Amino acid sequence: MSLRLLVVILALGVMGAFTAVNWSTFVAPSTLDLFVTQVQAPLGMIMLGVLVAVSLAFVAYMSFWQGNVLMEMRRMHKEVERQRSLAEQEEQSRLREVREDIARLHGRIVQAQDGLSQEIRENGDSLAASLAVMDQRLVDGRAVDDDTIPYAAAHTPVRARTAGLPPLV
Repeated sequence: MSLRLLVVILALGVMGAFTAVNWSTFVAPSTLDLFVTQVQAPLGMIMLGVLVAVSLAFVAYMSFWQGNVLMEMRRMHKEVERQRSLAEQEEQSRLREVREDIARLHGRIVQAQDGLSQEIRENGDSLAASLAVMDQRLVDGRAVDDDTIPYAAAHTPVRARTAGLPPLV
């Protein structure tokens, strides 16, 4: 039980006990002046009726206010859920874009790697052909000339192709 409810119940109990002890005074008739006329009525009962009416009005107002607060909380909860859903959709979209970018970059890396592998093979073949021709010339005792090496003359030397690149160290 909350403290607030306990205080309200205690106040109602005290008020009920006070009314029960002083009931004869509450129902004693007295003359009431209503500015225009005078009326004979029990003042205690009128005041008790006013107190009950004000209490009921307060309870009605608090119930209305609590209902409005609950409706506002429900509306805010729906809005938060909608915003959360939008944020999740945006996050999924960003993740999908990142995956597509990674796949695209992977494709480019594979393509570049294949190109480099092909170039290394070609350079290896060129080097092997050049060495074979030079070896044959040495065996035959002839001079080695770059113009007579068949495969090396057709390709640009590696040093010329890598002239603008930084060292691999």
